[in-house]
Amino acid sequence: MTPRELIDTAEVPGGEPLRLFRRGGDFMIVMDRNELMNSRMSGSEEALSTLTAERLRGRKGQRWLIGGYGMGFTLRKALGELGSDAEVVVAELVPKIIEWARGPMAELAAGCLDDPRVRVAIDDVGRVIGKGRGRYDAILLDVDNGPDGIVRAGNDGLYSDAGLAAAKAALTPGGVLAVWSAAPDAAFARRLKAAGFAVDERVVRARASGKGPRHVIWLAGKRG
Repeated sequence: MTPRELIDTAEVPGGEPLRLFRRGGDFMIVMDRNELMNSRMSGSEEALSTLTAERLRGRKGQRWLIGGYGMGFTLRKALGELGSDAEVVVAELVPKIIEWARGPMAELAAGCLDDPRVRVAIDDVGRVIGKGRGRYDAILLDVDNGPDGIVRAGNDGLYSDAGLAAAKAALTPGGVLAVWSAAPDAAFARRLKAAGFAVDERVVRARASGKGPRHVIWLAGKRG
């Protein structure tokens, strides 16, 4: 088997460092012993965009907020779904993630960060949400491991009652909060409903081929 090669390490504010590995043509982002991302598994991250786009089909000039960048699967799929009049803000807390996308993983990024519809904010997505009252048609969260996070405690606020209220306030009427998770979370699903969202829970596969682990996406629609 081809050994893994350590490419770089990134510091995470309030969390453990991330390490970027390459094995042959594949990339892995790892925290401690946990493999958070793998370039061979893009299916559920792409579904986050596809399912959101289905809910918003027909809207003109859509504004999306994606947090965070990861390996860019969600962003690239979003750009394929959205029209030329769209705007996509990518909020990424860790600058090295964007550096890796422009550096060792540039081929994987396929120029998505240079698309004129894209603006990158090196910031906590929670802060970006808080500044965007009524601004976004869609907020897509693929932060940490989902509501039951492992990367940094600060991410938990996104999935709290206060975090959901802020996301709801940042959406346009009929907008969608789409949340990715590595596993089901009944308590979080209840919080979404208690926050007043119309909730649709989907189970999707990790791989684009329809195989691999099962992940969960919640599509939470803002009523009105």
